[in-house]
Amino acid sequence: MARVGLTTERLVRAGAELADEVGFDQVTVSALARRFEVKVASLYSHVKNSHDLKAGIALLALEELADRGATALAGRAGKDALTAFANVYRDYAREHPGRYAATQLRLSPEVAAVSAGRRHAQMTRAILRGYDLTEPDQTHAVRLLGSVFHGYVSLELGGGFSHSAPDSQETWSRVMDALDALLRNWPASTT
Repeated sequence: MARVGLTTERLVRAGAELADEVGFDQVTVSALARRFEVKVASLYSHVKNSHDLKAGIALLALEELADRGATALAGRAGKDALTAFANVYRDYAREHPGRYAATQLRLSPEVAAVSAGRRHAQMTRAILRGYDLTEPDQTHAVRLLGSVFHGYVSLELGGGFSHSAPDSQETWSRVMDALDALLRNWPASTT
């Protein structure tokens, strides 16, 4: 018998906590049922399957990350905004590694269109307005920043920088300096 109080939101939040504990790839409806000490079938009235659960976790994580980003960007511009926004991604990934991994889940076009992913792109474009980039360079820069943030954070979370000097924080600061310099001197479009 299903435990009273189970809702989709409660299951998604519990799934997000589980993802942070054991890894996003290990989150399943079965694992969640064990956590709540209920039969798997009792969860299917709230989530269709493990992919549906994972999509819910991704949406939650994107929303949390967007909220943090908006707070961090308030009143900032230029390199200060760039660094604050990048630090939000890095800090969130460190605090919530499973949820951060969920943000990389490929969502259906319909779900992606209503997700907080749009807010992330809008905030990145707001930062880039301080660098006076126009299209298509702005889109190229959005992709570059996303790639650098995610690549660095993923390598750092995987322990890629833990066995050598200098400290990864020093490198992170240098990466922010390099991105700021690149964006200030963005090469002219060749198209």
